[in-house]
Amino acid sequence: MTELNIALIGSKFMGRAHSNAWLNVGKFFETDPRAVMHTVCGRNAEELEQFAAQWGWQNASTDWASTVADPAIGLVDIGTPNNVHAEQAIAALEAGRHVACEKPLAGTLADAEQMARAAAAADGKTFVWYNYRRVPAVALAHQLVQSGALGRIYHARACYLQSWGGPDTPLLWRFQGDVAGSGAHGDLNAHIIDAVRFVTGEEITVVEGAIEHTFIEEREILEAGAGGEIAGAGASTAGAKGESTVDDAVAFLSRLSGGGIASFEATRLATGYHNANRFEIHGERGALRFDFERMNELDFYDASGDGRTAGWTTIDATRGGDGHPFADAWWPDSHGLGYEHSFVNQAADILTMIGGGEPVVPMPDFADALQTQRVLHAAIESARNRAPVTVSNSNSSTSGGTS
Repeated sequence: MTELNIALIGSKFMGRAHSNAWLNVGKFFETDPRAVMHTVCGRNAEELEQFAAQWGWQNASTDWASTVADPAIGLVDIGTPNNVHAEQAIAALEAGRHVACEKPLAGTLADAEQMARAAAAADGKTFVWYNYRRVPAVALAHQLVQSGALGRIYHARACYLQSWGGPDTPLLWRFQGDVAGSGAHGDLNAHIIDAVRFVTGEEITVVEGAIEHTFIEEREILEAGAGGEIAGAGASTAGAKGESTVDDAVAFLSRLSGGGIASFEATRLATGYHNANRFEIHGERGALRFDFERMNELDFYDASGDGRTAGWTTIDATRGGDGHPFADAWWPDSHGLGYEHSFVNQAADILTMIGGGEPVVPMPDFADALQTQRVLHAAIESARNRAPVTVSNSNSSTSGGTS
């Protein structure tokens, strides 16, 4: 068995999620190459040493550029804020590395296009952490649609509802447009756009109309070193306030390449919801619905049966013996999986593909993720111009980062 030295850039929320994946992938999946946690990169040397020790990284470095240039590194994993994805990914690709990048692909469409061009010209493979594709229920939904279980797709309805971005949440980087590119749109709509594209196998061709809104225009500025990445309750602040330059909520209507229609809504101010990542797909032969807050279940409606007994069936998608995606690697039937398992599943597929094998379900590369970025961009163009926008004609010079 060969080994693959991995360098991770970023040691916050996604740094933990990715570290957990690389730490555990070899314990549950047999892959060739085998992941070696070589180096983690970040800005604070003292915190980084503690992070490396806790999560099993052999080395820690505050110089990401030198790390990605090290010929010992095989895969560079990027878990940093959106505005630096392009610089880091392109440097790694030019150095001959494989690259796995957090979503959205970049903070702006222009950066995403540059990254996709660099990937097309490089020898290394690229991967994007749209980890919800590797929730077994979502992967099963993809397989069912591809088998023809729903027939022609009429509707896709998706929303991603969170509530952590209230008035007491300080001015984290996710509320700064020059860093994040956009707010709930790029952070949350990106996931459900990818989910609809993945499950239906269709592209979003036109955004017919959109709304973006910022409810909380000023937030408290964090003191140095205070607060977390996606929640600010209880964080120490200096009392001064700064401008929030991203959206708090974006909703839009669109058309699918197969002739159906789709709606999307993302917000960080949906009081009562913590991580409600949901979609419904309705077709001529049946329908599917999924809610990440019940992540081990997929609801299926078969329209071909006896109308007197027709109804929604709730599928427990953790039964390995029944062929549910990824389930064989984990626990006995119905013992349940969590958020972190989707990252481990993706790490396994990344290693499999680098070794020349096929993933369990399709893996988004930079070219694939660029299509999601184009939809994100078109939605904000539509909102700001109050007009329909054809996705292939969206203009990367529009201001607003990811949007």
